[in-house]
Amino acid sequence: MSKNWRPATQLVHGGTTRSNHGETSEAIFLTQGFVYDSSEAAEARFKGETDGFIYARYGSPTNDMFEQRMCMLEGAEDARATASGMAAVSAAILCQLKAGDHIVAARALFGSCRWVVETLAPKYGIECTLIDGRFLENWEKAVKPNTKVLFLESPTNPTLEVVDIAGVARIANAIGAKVVVDNVFATPLLQKPLELGAHIVVYSATKHIDGQGRCLGGIILSDKEWINEHLHDYFRHTGPALSPFNAWTLLKGIETLPLRVRQQSENAARVADFLAEQPEVARVIYPGRKDHPQADIIARQMKGGSTLVCFELKGGKEAAFALQNALDVVLISNNLGDSKSLITHPATTTHKNLSEEARAELGISPGTVRFSAGIEDSEDLIEDFARALKAIGA
Repeated sequence: MSKNWRPATQLVHGGTTRSNHGETSEAIFLTQGFVYDSSEAAEARFKGETDGFIYARYGSPTNDMFEQRMCMLEGAEDARATASGMAAVSAAILCQLKAGDHIVAARALFGSCRWVVETLAPKYGIECTLIDGRFLENWEKAVKPNTKVLFLESPTNPTLEVVDIAGVARIANAIGAKVVVDNVFATPLLQKPLELGAHIVVYSATKHIDGQGRCLGGIILSDKEWINEHLHDYFRHTGPALSPFNAWTLLKGIETLPLRVRQQSENAARVADFLAEQPEVARVIYPGRKDHPQADIIARQMKGGSTLVCFELKGGKEAAFALQNALDVVLISNNLGDSKSLITHPATTTHKNLSEEARAELGISPGTVRFSAGIEDSEDLIEDFARALKAIGA
């Protein structure tokens, strides 16, 4: 198999294995267990002396194809597919920590990710320090002798802040810690954290990788040594495995990932430019715009903007609700990365469990809205927003 394939080819052909029937589409192996030719063969497989599958909780041929394909795209040595994005985040962080260890995390995180590091981890004796991750000096000041993990997402949810991944990786390497990056908003096509020095990358495959609103899924990617030492046993014994059916669905979704992300990013950029000119809009944040506060970092570490746009309406929550309720093409949903354009009000959905003060620290005001661009015609999207903006003053 060629290792020089470009991403669009990798995502159609990478990691494919076929049964003796020679099927074109990948097969779904909907089985819990596997049969051995003999007792001796079973013993050898459990000892790891021979290759093969043992139990679907540990792995299956369909899951293996998805993992291999993602490894090719990400440039990772190994991966484990999980039942959801949050299963991936939780496993990637907790599998390598013990009581007395310390996490430094950027405070700008998806609500559930923040709960894992801020609420769940301390229950097991793991310390956590939340910082403004935009500035490298904050990471340097926060690390301690017991710091083991530096965790971030970039661009962030929902305000599309950007963290200098290479800079954070240098800090981690100096103290022997690991950098875990949630790369959902960038997708593996627009940003490759491992190439920038990160050690572990996680995805909610529910988002762009499926990208069609059909199933949940997640994946953790890293080098073989880290996965074997930290994740392998955790994964086998705690059971966050991905369903083979969902793995197959993700394999079908990932084939069109480059086409969708290209169209979504173009649509997001056009909508961002349109919104920036509207009097009802106080500000627009989009990584592809020159007025993004961290445009210099974006130019260094990203290959494009994003499929997401964050903007703030001058009229607060009332204006945000009026806008969303008046949209026709764009649907109200807290999901993102879908082929359908989606919009949500973070203060009352994805980040509602944060205090008002915590939301203010993150730049989430009552008027903040997050838009996830789909693959529709951009003119229809702009016309939809133009009509909806009129509803704010109606």
